Amino acid sequence: MTRDKAKAYWKENLQYLTILMSIWFLVSYGFGILFADALNGIKLGGFKLGFWFAQQGSIYVFVALIFIYVRLMNKLDKKYGQDD
Repeated sequence: MTRDKAKAYWKENLQYLTILMSIWFLVSYGFGILFADALNGIKLGGFKLGFWFAQQGSIYVFVALIFIYVRLMNKLDKKYGQDD
């Protein structure tokens, strides 16, 4: 891989990481702490939604983001010819 392709590859990788970690931050900190009171008016499985995000939702979202990241990286590897 040439130096320019390597830079482009890592730039895209960091963009993916920034977006996915921003989503996780929003869900874990925003929904679980900042917006918890507003979300508590909604119930999910018998629990207040703000409580659910603080206790379970952020973990589920994080695991989902891992799978999304793997899929994105597989596509990125193919795009730059790094798939083996």
